[in-house]
Amino acid sequence: MAKSRIKQKILQRAGLLLIHPIITVLIWTLRVRVINQDSLEVVLKNNTNYVLAFWHGTMLLPWHKHKASNFSALVSQSKDGEILSTLLRKWKYKVVRGSSNVGGKEALGLMIEEINNGKCLAITPDGPTGPSHKMKAGAVVAAKKANVPLVLLGVYYHDKYILKSWDKFEIPKFFSKVSLLYSSPIFIDRELDFEGTSNIISKCETELNNLQELAKDKC
Repeated sequence: MAKSRIKQKILQRAGLLLIHPIITVLIWTLRVRVINQDSLEVVLKNNTNYVLAFWHGTMLLPWHKHKASNFSALVSQSKDGEILSTLLRKWKYKVVRGSSNVGGKEALGLMIEEINNGKCLAITPDGPTGPSHKMKAGAVVAAKKANVPLVLLGVYYHDKYILKSWDKFEIPKFFSKVSLLYSSPIFIDRELDFEGTSNIISKCETELNNLQELAKDKC
């Protein structure tokens, strides 16, 4: 039993060491088309940080796209989250651990604190356990309470592997075409009540799913 655990730890450690260079090489080969990035430029020119949201299953390229760009990232406290945290720290993210399932209220407070300290925030709003492409409250509430815009990002990989996970996690194949489609900034009234905020969450979910389809058409 002890030998089995040691072997498992060695394999996990090897995986953590190898995942960064493998993903870096993979992403370097991708043919990426970025659409409506001007909306981000407008926000940044106004010296405003923002919340960026993209679906969990498409997250590989968005995380890399915004590396070393003054971002904090919300990552779950699961074992899978530990792997992602290791990767994101290599990409110069400030990692905040928590989710709607574990440490949710504490994580929301930390997210708002990061934004108030001048960080942008990246979040997968259907994570860490789904349902896939169903938006939870975190991204909208964080943007609302911190009084910063929310930007949604649709992602489409033309050639990809799709894993048998809850989010149907997508891994682009080498040299695949990719489309990244940004929404215009979404500004959320800080005075909105619960019902109004819930309506915004529903509208953002619909818009992000629409962005996914539009990104497919642009690829």
